[in-house]
Amino acid sequence: MVTIVWAVRMDMGLWGMPGTMGMSFGSFLIMWTLMMAAMMLSSIAPLAALYERTVTANRGPRLSALGSGYVLAWGSTGLVAFVVADVFGDIAADRPTLARWVAVACFVAAGLYQLTPLKMRCLDHCRSPLGHLMRYIGFRGPLRDVRAGIHHGLFCLGCCWALMAVMVAFGVMNVAAMVGLALVIAVEKHWRHGERFARVVGVVAVVWAVWIIIDPSVAPGLDPDAVMGMQSDGG
Repeated sequence: MVTIVWAVRMDMGLWGMPGTMGMSFGSFLIMWTLMMAAMMLSSIAPLAALYERTVTANRGPRLSALGSGYVLAWGSTGLVAFVVADVFGDIAADRPTLARWVAVACFVAAGLYQLTPLKMRCLDHCRSPLGHLMRYIGFRGPLRDVRAGIHHGLFCLGCCWALMAVMVAFGVMNVAAMVGLALVIAVEKHWRHGERFARVVGVVAVVWAVWIIIDPSVAPGLDPDAVMGMQSDGG
């Protein structure tokens, strides 16, 4: 899936460009959902493995429903991502100095959130789904598996939203940055020292914020030249 998305983005010639890159909301939402699925489905693997052992009938459909709920939780953030990309794309074109400070603020906020108890609570949920499995098994109704996927997805969203916020600085559809973030998220959730690693990532994010002040080129998603070039091509 990552390869497919990468090929589409490269074909459009929009590697890491600011804003919505001229896409309609529908196109943006589809691309966003595909990229979220490519990034985050590995995060549901531990829960899915436990779920498979517990479910005795209709495993395939129920696991698919679980995954669909998880993707739905992440895909629903596409509206926010579209608005943010559109607004900050305009800022990058019209007020580049402000754009730099927006990027700095995103990295500082992400770095500080990585150190909070809420981050650690959400990360613990994602790292240890066994404690929540009995709750999910207790769900009833035809949408119980979708509901379980959404619930787990919201915890993962709470764990990773700040990391996703730094995409403002790289370009919301920057595939290279998304691959890097996917690796960071995977290490946080699957490495035995993931909590320590998350704190290190927080410190690195704050350092990167300082780096942006010194060298704005490390935040290509708010490059005014890229925005203006895109607008000229569209004209």
